[in-house]
Amino acid sequence: MAVLKTYARLWTDDLDRALPLLEELTGEQPHLRLAFEQVALAAIENFLVIAGPAGERARYSHASATVVVDDLDALLATLTSAGATVTTPTTGGPTGRFLYARHADGAEIEYVEWTPELVRRIIPG
Repeated sequence: MAVLKTYARLWTDDLDRALPLLEELTGEQPHLRLAFEQVALAAIENFLVIAGPAGERARYSHASATVVVDDLDALLATLTSAGATVTTPTTGGPTGRFLYARHADGAEIEYVEWTPELVRRIIPG
């Protein structure tokens, strides 16, 4: 199991207002943009911007980062052996599969296994 990418999470009311500054700071355009349930997301460089009403964003705010891995099943075995607790079981989403886990030290992370197409498009090879 390998970590492919890690995103710091940024929270905003309005995705279109948040992105221009990040584009200027990073010199990049978003490499991923999608809607999930009632929030909109954009990934730019190593930031995952999550936008929407405060109540909807709060549903995801317990995780401090989003980590993309190449094998969610292997990750789950590693997490379990390290005493982590899965707080959201493996679920399908628009980019692949994901789960949320609270590490034994209390940190909570969203782990994602992207579809092969996304990995080929976004991760340098």
